[in-house]
Amino acid sequence: EVGPVIRTNIIGCLNLADLCWQRQLHCTLYATGCIFEYDDAHPLGGGVSTAFTEEDRANFTGSYYSLTKGFCEEMLRAYLDHLTVLRVRMPISDDLSPRNFITKISKYEKVVNIPNSMTVLHDLLPASLALSKRKLSGIYNFCNPGAISHNECLELYKKHVDPDYTWTNFTLEEQDKILAAKRSNNELDCSKLVNALPDLEIPEIHVAVDRCCARMKKNLDAQGWKPTPRGS
Repeated sequence: EVGPVIRTNIIGCLNLADLCWQRQLHCTLYATGCIFEYDDAHPLGGGVSTAFTEEDRANFTGSYYSLTKGFCEEMLRAYLDHLTVLRVRMPISDDLSPRNFITKISKYEKVVNIPNSMTVLHDLLPASLALSKRKLSGIYNFCNPGAISHNECLELYKKHVDPDYTWTNFTLEEQDKILAAKRSNNELDCSKLVNALPDLEIPEIHVAVDRCCARMKKNLDAQGWKPTPRGS
């Protein structure tokens, strides 16, 4: 529904930022980097040299969620002296939480295969606390360096967690036909974040996801979890 989305994604965020600004309190907002899509200036496969920076404005309007988030970020720029905005992308956790990006795509009937920036929470959540404690305000591309594709994520999931897992790809055009809204695909330049926290390790995304899946396997084994065969 339009009303709840606007109240949550725009009015709620702006109210919180404004109240903190009035009281001179530092505020950290876990926002989204799903407000961009590859274009001529930021092409797919262009690498960090053409990745979106914190100065870039939202260019993706394929979903109402992303549209409202882009509007909100633009207005939040007025509060950046006391506000840290973290552009989270496709978050990945060390478990099979339903909000985990790998959990989501592992359950899809078919997946696209497009390189994207992603946020491994094990690495980035400590970074968010460090930014907040040091009151490092501003917008930050809140992801691991580099871009990783859906297939590369699933290959690492298969390597560590479920050796019998298989999947099927389809094209972006085929995906758009079955979804109510389009999906954001982009690469964000996170050098500002890395440079702001030189004492913290923020590993490259392929390394980060590999380590994450290894931790996931260990955690799942401790819970006695066994993979469900596809089609069951």
